[in-house]
Amino acid sequence: MEIAGLERSLQLFPVSDDLSIAAFILFGDVEITEAVAGELLKKAPEFDILFTAEAKSIPLIYEMARQAGMNEYVVARKAPKVYMENLITTDVDSITTANIQTLCIGQRETDMIRGKKVLILDDVISTGGSLASMELLVNEAGGHIVGKMAVLAEGDAMERDDIIALEKLPVFGPDGTIKG
Repeated sequence: MEIAGLERSLQLFPVSDDLSIAAFILFGDVEITEAVAGELLKKAPEFDILFTAEAKSIPLIYEMARQAGMNEYVVARKAPKVYMENLITTDVDSITTANIQTLCIGQRETDMIRGKKVLILDDVISTGGSLASMELLVNEAGGHIVGKMAVLAEGDAMERDDIIALEKLPVFGPDGTIKG
C-alpha cells in the first residue's frame, strides 16, 4: 500500500478464524517514520505536548517531536517503573495483543500533561481500545485532548469523525480477501 507517498508491503496475520489484519510496523523503517511524521504534523491541530502508548508508536512520537522542534513527549508505559510516583493506570484491550494490558503514567508525565493541549498518537487505530485507554489517562491527568491521530485507521475506524489518519488499512478474511 502507499503511505505518505511511499510503497510498503504489509504481511497478513490471522487474529481469528474469520479475520486477518495487515501488520504495519514502524520499527526499523526510518524512511516511513520520517515521512508519516511530517504528514501527520501537516494535519495536526495546535498542541502543547504529544502523547502515545508504549511501544510501537515510540519512533513516531519521537520523530514528530523532533520535526516540531519539541524537546519532550509523553509515553504511557505498559508497566510501572520504580521511578514512577503517584501512578495513574488503566487497562487496555487491543486487537493485536493476546492479553489485557495495563497503561500507566507517573507524576512526571502528569505534570507534563496537566492543563496542556494534548495530541494523542498511535500507529494504527482499529477497535479504538488503546485510544480509549490513552484518553482516560490524559483526562485523569488534567490534559485537554485537542486531537487523536494515527498513521493508519483499520477497517471502520477510518469512518470515525474524531480521529485523523493518513490512510485506511483494510481488514481481510482468512483467505486474504478484503473485508472492509
